Amino acid sequence: MKIEILWFIFLCNRLKLSGTRRLTAAEVGSLEELYLAFDGVDGERIKEFEKETNHDVKAVEYFIKEHMRAQPKLFELAEFVHFGCTSEDINNLAYAVSLKAFVKELFLPLATGLVATLYEKALLYKAIPMLARTHGQSASPTTLGKELIVYVVRLEREISHFKKLPLLGKMNGATGNFNAHTVAYPDVDWIKASREFVESLDLGCNMYTTQIEPHDHFSALFHSWSRINTILIDLCRDMWTYISMGYFIQQTKKTEVGSSAMPHKVNPIDFENAEGNLGLGNALLNHLAEKLPISRMQRDLTDSTVMRNIGSALGYMTLAYKSLLAGLGKLAANPTRLEEDLSAHWEVISEAVQTVLRKNHVEGAYEQLKTLARGQKIDRKKMTAFIEELAIPSTDKKRLLLLTPATYTGLASKIVEGYKPMTL
Repeated sequence: MKIEILWFIFLCNRLKLSGTRRLTAAEVGSLEELYLAFDGVDGERIKEFEKETNHDVKAVEYFIKEHMRAQPKLFELAEFVHFGCTSEDINNLAYAVSLKAFVKELFLPLATGLVATLYEKALLYKAIPMLARTHGQSASPTTLGKELIVYVVRLEREISHFKKLPLLGKMNGATGNFNAHTVAYPDVDWIKASREFVESLDLGCNMYTTQIEPHDHFSALFHSWSRINTILIDLCRDMWTYISMGYFIQQTKKTEVGSSAMPHKVNPIDFENAEGNLGLGNALLNHLAEKLPISRMQRDLTDSTVMRNIGSALGYMTLAYKSLLAGLGKLAANPTRLEEDLSAHWEVISEAVQTVLRKNHVEGAYEQLKTLARGQKIDRKKMTAFIEELAIPSTDKKRLLLLTPATYTGLASKIVEGYKPMTL
């Protein structure tokens, strides 16, 4: 509706085509009101037209003309509604404008909110040590904050890439050549007019199209969203696992229940809901990204029918982002449980010990620690006894004896401190 009306106003007031006239402010206002105040009643009326036309855009055209009929002078210009257009001229611009609004009003605020929340928690937990798990097994310790900052950086890289992607549009007729335009008005610079109109919608103008805008820019957009969502699925699964291990405690509400049968349950439902909706969103986004750039010769309708699901894909994304924000807002670190896990895995110090032995040219350094620790649980006493027997300089030995799983976190805190977010 909006694109049809803005094109009509453009033809009359900007191009001033012969056969048109400049619209009055009242006429412009009455036309703009059609899309500004659009409601369900209007939608039902358009569907009535569509039952006869079996064509959605033509139904919109008839709806606008019906409105104009109540203003005889305006109705004299009715045939300039949808003038020179194929339905794709209207639809491609409508989708692009809608996506631009979604990006500005929903996606970027939610995505930036996620990054800000993760960054805040990364700083808060930058020095809280945590046993790392590689292949699900105990590994060199890290900090809770450092693991969160990894997600901040990953998301910001993709969001930064996403922001550079253009949204394009076309307004060039049935097969992209302004065929009818130049017959009706041969003296008009239609290429310039088309570019001016498309750019007035804050879109880039694609002059090289068939009947349809090729949708490559949509494909790039959807693939970028899919990558962002995949990072968030990874986050959901990690947070779910950390909660199950007791590394995080979830704040509870007195009125909520976690299970209809087990009163003790506090389930990580926000992360589960987010993961599920991100998966659904990506299933649609990836299909859209792969399908939309493909259209037989100058046009087929397969793009039209799948594009009706863009809103569903973005709806799933929106639900997921809101669930993630809710879930992250309920979390608090559990240092006691983190310390318990670290204290039970002194074998992770073996990496440090064998590295110091290598530094001191001790032959078979790695193999000595492999014999001591591989596949075994090592406590403080056993590790201390092993270090005491090492023939290495006293400064190195003292450093190793002071080392614990909780202090063996390298530069994790500094790594967190060293990152300055781009999107905040």
